[in-house]
Amino acid sequence: MALKPLQIHGSVAAPNPFKVAIVLSELGLPYEFIDVPYSELKGPAFTAINPNGRSPALVDPNNDNFTIWESGAIINYVITQYDTEHKLSFPIGTKEYHLTQQWLHFQMSGQGPYFGQWYWFQNYHDEKIPSAIERYAKEVKRVTNVLDGWLADKQFLVGDKCTFADLAFIPWQSGLPEMTGLNVESEVPNAHRWLESMRNKPEVAKVIKASAEARLQREKSK
Repeated sequence: MALKPLQIHGSVAAPNPFKVAIVLSELGLPYEFIDVPYSELKGPAFTAINPNGRSPALVDPNNDNFTIWESGAIINYVITQYDTEHKLSFPIGTKEYHLTQQWLHFQMSGQGPYFGQWYWFQNYHDEKIPSAIERYAKEVKRVTNVLDGWLADKQFLVGDKCTFADLAFIPWQSGLPEMTGLNVESEVPNAHRWLESMRNKPEVAKVIKASAEARLQREKSK
């Protein structure tokens, strides 16, 4: 029986729903976006799905409409439920399994918050606070340098293949030049090579295009 599309509640324009879509696309799973405008994230319709009022949330109609939120938890669910051939993962209990969890947690606790705070203070905060922007720009560079150093003699974060842990970094890492002014090719060449190798994957490229189009449409509607 063909799978029904998994429902991502959120917008592909936002980094975390974008991240989930990349993993689903790489696994060849059907999915659809149930768009939730930012202004409605704290409203009753969405908080009935995710009481935290943040996107994304995932509803799986193939599993009794199982609902889960937090992008890292969503990715772990999808991998456990659907990546039975370990295309993007390693068997539970292996050292590689634990290392993919390590890098996913680093993305969730390190990359995402610091990159996100830079973006907020640069673009949305009521007043410009140079010290805040500078602080988060430094953290963005620090996180990227961690990746760059680790990837100096490696193609991927864990093992010999691209995993969900690598893919999770794509949305925020793609904005690095804008955030820091770094010449990524010369200053963080290993992280740049790694990122571009993933961005050039056909399924990833489709999601990147859809995200860019959604962001453009959102800007036009303001």
